[in-house]
Amino acid sequence: MSVRVLGLDPGLRNTGWGVIEADGNRLRAVADGVIHSDAARPLSERLNQLFEGIIDVIAQWQPDEAAVEETFVNKNPLSTLKLGQARGVVMLAPARSGLLVAEYAPTVVKKSVVGTGTAAKGQVGLMIRTLLPGCGAASPDAADALAVAICHAHYRVSARTLAQVLSR
Repeated sequence: MSVRVLGLDPGLRNTGWGVIEADGNRLRAVADGVIHSDAARPLSERLNQLFEGIIDVIAQWQPDEAAVEETFVNKNPLSTLKLGQARGVVMLAPARSGLLVAEYAPTVVKKSVVGTGTAAKGQVGLMIRTLLPGCGAASPDAADALAVAICHAHYRVSARTLAQVLSR
């Protein structure tokens, strides 16, 4: 049985998204892109642009589950706070749509796609094109979102099995 996964790479300016289908170990790219917010608008409007953009992606591509990359901490506290707010909206949109939303640390995402948690963006993009033949990955943000979706596809079965064992 295949599952359609929406991967999200949160950012206030650019939020990458990617949809894949996973059937066991077989992966297929479905679509990808970037949702942009208008830097000239107030923060609340920018967050709403992200929310509506993700809702549109969900309506168009009908994913079964979603995965979001966790936020790293910047040296600038204000930037970290704004990124955290964007990430909250990015998590809220699929949750409000009734999707399971998983979270993965950037190092886990990179390790599941490239094999090392310290991979550069270029390495991630190269592996995305290798793992998902024919995938255009519109931008580095979209490639990162596809990497999050691939990471979730690899971990989702293990996570569910562990949850079942722990609930006994």
